[in-house]
Amino acid sequence: MDRISKFLARLSRDEQKWVMETIEQLIAGESSSLDIKKLKGQKYVYRVRVGDMRIIYTKEKSIRIVAIERRNDKTYHR
Repeated sequence: MDRISKFLARLSRDEQKWVMETIEQLIAGESSSLDIKKLKGQKYVYRVRVGDMRIIYTKEKSIRIVAIERRNDKTYHR
């Protein structure tokens, strides 16, 4: 089980639903209602905010989820 799957398994059902709906919106290209920002110093890396969680993803030819984490001091350090 990878880090993303483990993180999702620890969330409540409502939080899992919010995260999965957000990922589906990203994949479908319906990102106008999402809080998305490009990460500084990274070429194709973005984050989307879902409450106190952050979905970090890359967007080149397709969208690839890099991490899903709760916001803290270490969230953006890779």
